Amino acid sequence: MPDIDAYIKSGIIESYVLGITNAEEEKEVLQMAAAHAQIRAAINTFSLELENHAMANAIAPDVTIKPFLMATIDYTERLQNGEVPTFPPLLQESSSIKDYESWLSRTDLTLPPDFNEEFYARIIGYTPQATTAIIWLRHGAPVEKHENELERFLILEGSCDITIGENIHRLVPGDFLAIPLHIPHNVKVTSNTLCKLILQRVAA
Repeated sequence: MPDIDAYIKSGIIESYVLGITNAEEEKEVLQMAAAHAQIRAAINTFSLELENHAMANAIAPDVTIKPFLMATIDYTERLQNGEVPTFPPLLQESSSIKDYESWLSRTDLTLPPDFNEEFYARIIGYTPQATTAIIWLRHGAPVEKHENELERFLILEGSCDITIGENIHRLVPGDFLAIPLHIPHNVKVTSNTLCKLILQRVAA
């Protein structure tokens, strides 16, 4: 009769659940589990503890990652389907909404009618120097910090607060703001409607 308590305390159960046992050890654990309810219970208990630990320490993904990935795929497909590349002007203090009218007036660069997410993006131009996109924000964007690209905003519709370090910038349509490198910043939508803006990321 094997010593079940000693077997459980040996660490083999944890190694099995973590997937680091070799083929022989795995076969042994499965045989022991088939024969002993205590082994099965130990496996289930550690599996649950591991899952709870993972959930408690999980880091929520940045809400902008998936939309930007999808926007990149969309832009690539548009070019492959014959769209002629265009080159929006660099955003700067003197920029105005009308500078981007040729993109804003396009019916294929609008918000989907069934949109219900936090963030949506459509890329309107790309060069090795800059990526330019039309962005829609429902509530805002989380804190981030850029090390090798300058982020610039031109507000089109709605309003938002952009906090850079400890300074809050309250922006309305027509306002421009440049984000410096190495300083944490976040966006909070302050309007009752989505905040629509031109976002440009320029290589530093």
